[in-house]
Amino acid sequence: MSYLEAIILGLIQGLTEFLPVSSSGHLELAKAIFGDSSLPQESLTFTIILHFATALSTLVVFRKEVFEIIKGIFQFKWNDEMIFSLKIIISMIPAIIIGLLFEEQLEAFFGGRILLVGCMLLVTAILLLLADRAKNTTKNVSYTNALIIGISQAIAMLPGISRSGATISTSVLLGVDRTKAARFSFLMVVPLILGKVTKDIAGGDINFESSQFGIITVGFIAAFISGLFACNWMIALVKKSKLSYFAIYCTIIGLIAIGYALIYK
Repeated sequence: MSYLEAIILGLIQGLTEFLPVSSSGHLELAKAIFGDSSLPQESLTFTIILHFATALSTLVVFRKEVFEIIKGIFQFKWNDEMIFSLKIIISMIPAIIIGLLFEEQLEAFFGGRILLVGCMLLVTAILLLLADRAKNTTKNVSYTNALIIGISQAIAMLPGISRSGATISTSVLLGVDRTKAARFSFLMVVPLILGKVTKDIAGGDINFESSQFGIITVGFIAAFISGLFACNWMIALVKKSKLSYFAIYCTIIGLIAIGYALIYK
């Protein structure tokens, strides 16, 4: 992988992590275009590093909210921040279970499964269309909502299913306020990514040669900076019910991916 390819992949991750078009799916498509021949585990490692970059950009964008949540937790009081934190924890349960029980199977999906990516992008498009037609409300995320949204997040571990698209769409279809849905969607994934990175580093699963350090670094920086922009942009788009545009985009890219996979299989 060259420095230019790493930057492009970083930009793709940063933009598509928050935009409802599947960052993992786009990374797999980009790797296929670049002729990436890395093993599934190595491919997944680079993907995790880029996800870590966008997790940090989320913390920067929502730094005030994160500070209030941390402050509320350490005050040991049953306040709004403590309740929100509990809902985040509940939303993490499905993804943690799937991640622990089916880790090897999930890794296999990150080895150039272009046909799968294309099909899952079509699923994402359907979810976005349904969400865009939902009525606006002022409802908060309930405990039950948090679990259902968490299940959507677990399903979105498949490349091609947009995590933000799936979780925001699920929230909106459950009647949650659009702004609150976006906020919950972006914050709920941060502990999972940080936990995954910590686990892989501690277990020695994230390994790369010293010659790859520069490439990974530029990819990380590109993902972080573009993530800051995309996160703020996505919040504004969700408020204005503009998800149908992304549904059209996912449909087009999904069909192209399916065609590519069938022709060059």
